[in-house]
Amino acid sequence: MSIIQDITIKECDHIRFTKSKYRNKKVVVDGITFDSLKESKRYKELKELEHYGYIKDLELQPKFLIQGKYKKNGKTIRAIHYIADFRYFDVEKGKYVIEDVKGVKTDVYKLKKKLVEKIYDIEVVEI
Repeated sequence: MSIIQDITIKECDHIRFTKSKYRNKKVVVDGITFDSLKESKRYKELKELEHYGYIKDLELQPKFLIQGKYKKNGKTIRAIHYIADFRYFDVEKGKYVIEDVKGVKTDVYKLKKKLVEKIYDIEVVEI
């Protein structure tokens, strides 16, 4: 069976696959490149929920500042950010939801997730 067995032919018209370092396949849907088929499927689910009014303000790749840039010994040290996959407003719950679609949970991801949850007093939902 194919990895995309549950996607219809109509849906495949606008999907293109490319390679990635974690052996997942990058997928292009509606002109947007996703890091995996799983993430692209979640995007389509969220778009449908938004269409029917269950969620609103769907945002892709929201960026959260963990530490700002600074200078040390005359060198600029770059800022550190956490970039989630999705942020949207859940109408029923009355709050914003942050989602990250994960296959491989790297040590860097785990650390950044903990920091952003503490700094912003939010929960990152893993899909």
